[in-house]
Amino acid sequence: MENRPISNERKRYIFLMNALMTLAVVITCALTLFFIVYVLYKGFPHITWELLSTEPSYLADTIGILPDILNTLYILLASLVLVLPLGVGAAVYLSEYATNQKVVSLIEYAAETLSGIPSIIYGLVGMLFFCEFLGMKTSLLAGACTLVIMNLPTIMRTTQESLKTVPQSYREGAFGLGAGKWRVIRTVVLPSCIDGIITGCILSIGRILGESAALLFTAGFAHATNGIIDGLQNAGATLTVALYVYAKEQGEFDVAFAIAAILMVLAVLINTAATLVGKHYQKRRDI
Repeated sequence: MENRPISNERKRYIFLMNALMTLAVVITCALTLFFIVYVLYKGFPHITWELLSTEPSYLADTIGILPDILNTLYILLASLVLVLPLGVGAAVYLSEYATNQKVVSLIEYAAETLSGIPSIIYGLVGMLFFCEFLGMKTSLLAGACTLVIMNLPTIMRTTQESLKTVPQSYREGAFGLGAGKWRVIRTVVLPSCIDGIITGCILSIGRILGESAALLFTAGFAHATNGIIDGLQNAGATLTVALYVYAKEQGEFDVAFAIAAILMVLAVLINTAATLVGKHYQKRRDI
């Protein structure tokens, strides 16, 4: 069969599409780089050891964000400890155990709906349910529970989609060797989809670090340094909430940009660590 020559009109169409896609890539990369460079340029000159290692003192007229850094780490750790088992467990049940496809479809639809709800609504519900009904009051633990509900659909859906990519032959081979259902899932299926779990974890970390609206109603504004146990039981401001307070309420834009730069660096470090953990498990699986 002879190859037909491409018409001039077709060539112009292909050239136009390539040009538009290239322009879209350039604009996206340029905006991202501009945003990163601008925030780091405005924030890094104001990051000092005093800012990172002290508490704010209105009597001494000093600003420190050590309590906010600790509160961010506490709420991040508490949220991940709660949401990962719940999300992965729900995904495993829906993919490996559930037999009623109508119920599975309904749960998937509900998860997709939850992922699109504005965070301010989660904050209102978290304040009424965790802070008032369960008696947690305004605390980091109430904020962490609210963030768990927010990120549960993300973890569940990414893990579920990753589980679907595991070849059925892996399961059949393990069953043929006499392994039970749970042993197959634990030793064959989950190690094969660790990439999807890490992806969901990274997405959740980004949302937890960047969340402020929900935490305004549940975690509070306190700038007090506590241990992790006492800290979770008391109110505390995370870095994003502190950024809002310093920029909107106090007009300290230099401190706000410093916090923004710290958040960007912290997000990069945590995502890099999660990626390295995923590669480590992938190498162990390949071996």
